[in-house]
Amino acid sequence: MKTLLVVYHSSTGGTRQMAEAAARGAAAEGRVVLRRAAAAGPADVLAADGYLFASPETLAAIAGPMKDFFDRCYYPVLGRIEGRPHALLVCAGSDGQNAIRQMRRIATGWRLREIAEPVLVCTRAQTPEAILAPKTIPAEALARCEELGTAFAAGLAMGIY
Repeated sequence: MKTLLVVYHSSTGGTRQMAEAAARGAAAEGRVVLRRAAAAGPADVLAADGYLFASPETLAAIAGPMKDFFDRCYYPVLGRIEGRPHALLVCAGSDGQNAIRQMRRIATGWRLREIAEPVLVCTRAQTPEAILAPKTIPAEALARCEELGTAFAAGLAMGIY
């Protein structure tokens, strides 16, 4: 059975909701491992057949704990996961494009294959209070995350990815 690893960081709950929705969808089709970025490591990356990386955009970049995950895992798995599929989830207050660019560059360095367009949820949080407040992701956006998880896991199971 193929394994999809979902690695995420979330401070206000938005990205966690997105990652959990994707994991729910993936669980219907195969084996899924959901890990907070702080708890995930090279062994998790090596044991998986595909990856879903989920990060909030913080100060126009991926969140620090997500960057730490990539820093800890990058060289230990380099050259050992080439060609594996991946997809991205980003929760942002405004545009989220820089977080997507950063994770795409890391995935390119690992020689991963992107199998879907990133799911980007914009919360429009612009004040310090709104940025730090707990988030509730709309059902429509969570459905897109769940659909991505389902399709990704099904593609892994069928050998498409």
